[in-house]
Amino acid sequence: MDDIHILWEKVLLDIKKQVTRANFITLFQNTSLMSIEDDIATITAPSTMIIDMLNKRFYTEMKTHMDKHSGKNLQLKFLSKAPPQSATEKGKAGPLFLTEEKPTPIAVGHLPRVRADFTFANFAVSGSNQLAFVSATTVAQNIGHSYNPFFIYGPVGVGKTHLMHAIANDVYQKQPDKKIIYITSEEFTNEVVEAIRSNDTGRMKKRFRTALLLLIDDIQFIEGKERVQEELFHTFNILIDQGSQICLSSDRPPHEIKKLEKRLSSRFAGGLTVDIEPPDFELKTAILLIKAKKFGHDLPIDVAKILAEQAEDTRSLEGLLLRVITLATTMNQPITIELAHKGIGAKREEKPTHIHTEDVIKSVCEFYQIKQTQLKSPKRDALLVRARQVAMYLLKTELGLTLVEIGNALGGRDHTTIMHGVEKIELQLQAKTKIAEDILGITRELRA
Repeated sequence: MDDIHILWEKVLLDIKKQVTRANFITLFQNTSLMSIEDDIATITAPSTMIIDMLNKRFYTEMKTHMDKHSGKNLQLKFLSKAPPQSATEKGKAGPLFLTEEKPTPIAVGHLPRVRADFTFANFAVSGSNQLAFVSATTVAQNIGHSYNPFFIYGPVGVGKTHLMHAIANDVYQKQPDKKIIYITSEEFTNEVVEAIRSNDTGRMKKRFRTALLLLIDDIQFIEGKERVQEELFHTFNILIDQGSQICLSSDRPPHEIKKLEKRLSSRFAGGLTVDIEPPDFELKTAILLIKAKKFGHDLPIDVAKILAEQAEDTRSLEGLLLRVITLATTMNQPITIELAHKGIGAKREEKPTHIHTEDVIKSVCEFYQIKQTQLKSPKRDALLVRARQVAMYLLKTELGLTLVEIGNALGGRDHTTIMHGVEKIELQLQAKTKIAEDILGITRELRA
């Protein structure tokens, strides 16, 4: 039999022809064949997460190639290169949650535009997003070396932004003195336009080209913007050459972004491109449990399953959960299966309607008895601030608008202001304040 290292190279070569480039780089590239004893082949992998994926998705293919090149009928055994967890640590986590202790999230103010609660530790993992999760953690651990650029794509609400923020938070924990920039493509476009208008492109170039980590969300919106694409292309090359990391997110893969220069599309696809699929039932259940904890409630697993079955997509998950939590709060009752059915029943009785941005704004203004001009004005009266933040929250949870879109709808407010407003309402919901009743009242009128 060939030397085991040569044997493993042959196996990997066969596998490389069968799987996608993303799968091979993420799952197979850092594996090795340790030994073959008593017809048991022991294979090492970087983490237990990767081992789980190899076992579930590629065991048969790997065994077929191992048997072919070894001439034996082998059983495959996997070992992690990472140190094993203690039994105590293992008992703390469920099957869809990370099993390792994570540092306390940093304060939002320390890392502009990045949400402190978007970490790897509270990202629910299932089959639909497991590859993207493993890839993102690898990027964070090996900035500029593993997958560069890292391009992640998928429909709205599947966790792309969460993973982008998690990478930023993880890197910041380890290297707080390094420059980390998270920005949306619209904000990047605005900075390029403003730099050209003010004849100050040098400052803009220095800002982006000295970053250790540059993350750009919704990159698809640069399509057709030639000057922006040119600036990004040169920035891209400089960052890659100096060993900095670039992470991009989009609703589609690079080759499907129309009016994107070929040279830029080629750069985007030059690293690792992974997609996130819509969540399966198990993942929706896990997301509901995480969000309920975030709002300060223990959601029974049976209730979470019922809500997961009813949620049509990821956008509706939080709205459905909020409805049940609000009912429990206003009725001063625990969350039960009966209460969940009551919330679902109320939703089914609502008139079918398509809610627009202006509908939300109008309903908020009528509820708080203020004018739309006041809501969109720069005034900071307590009532106006409260109404504005509720509008921000509802535009996000009910319509799924991006932070930039919400800012534009509310008088041109920036991304950071909207993020702060949404988080403020979420904190008040966790504290079980009267805001839950306000939101329930507004949503009832909205759907009446």
